[in-house]
Amino acid sequence: MTSINGPSPVDGKIVLITGASSGIGEATARRLAADGHHVVLGARRVDRLAVLAEELRAAGGRADHGHLDVTRLDSVRAFAGQAHDRHGRVDVLVNNAGVMPLSTVDALRVDDWNQMIDVNLRGTLHGIAAVLPLMRARGAGHIVNVASTSAHRVDPTAAVYCATKYAVRALSEGLRQESRDIRVTLVSPGYTRTELTDHGGDPEVRAAVHEMSERLGIPAAAVADAIAYAIAQPDGIDVNDLIIRPTGQG
Repeated sequence: MTSINGPSPVDGKIVLITGASSGIGEATARRLAADGHHVVLGARRVDRLAVLAEELRAAGGRADHGHLDVTRLDSVRAFAGQAHDRHGRVDVLVNNAGVMPLSTVDALRVDDWNQMIDVNLRGTLHGIAAVLPLMRARGAGHIVNVASTSAHRVDPTAAVYCATKYAVRALSEGLRQESRDIRVTLVSPGYTRTELTDHGGDPEVRAAVHEMSERLGIPAAAVADAIAYAIAQPDGIDVNDLIIRPTGQG
């Protein structure tokens, strides 16, 4: 794991961000680094992380970055463990990594189903498994799970995607109820201008959703602002559920 700019500021938090190479993850890294937190960036595209880290350094921010595959528990544990060893604590995990290859169920795109389950749900569970013992040992911590408005409604072509995001919503609420010293926040973005609509799924569906996102979507920075708000609350204040969507979204 590569570090930049030395130790964290005394009043900054150590924040792990999955899926940090683009979209909401990248925007969150920029916002939280600007707020004085030490961000630890994880993704498979390490080349992009390196560029982002350089930009954060040029702006006076502090960051580490390392390879991360959220579908592998050993990778996530190593990522979190290295951050803990370097900084002595993990204050916040932003479980952001996600994929959205959409299609109707009868298209039977089983590989896409499994990818969504592995990244969106299993990846979120892996993140929790990696940091929860560390946070429990300290008696403090904050887990932010990025879901979607698809965790609150179901649309045709998105049944499996919605299923994974409903599961993340249920998981977040269950973890919240089990926790007295760990804060849990579910962030559910609507149409957002990111790379999420650029990959996988049925080509016609992908094109339609991409067009909608480009026409209606909010910037990823708006979601990052919401995450920053939740993290900035004082101890004892737990912001549990944030839905952020464009006013034009039905």
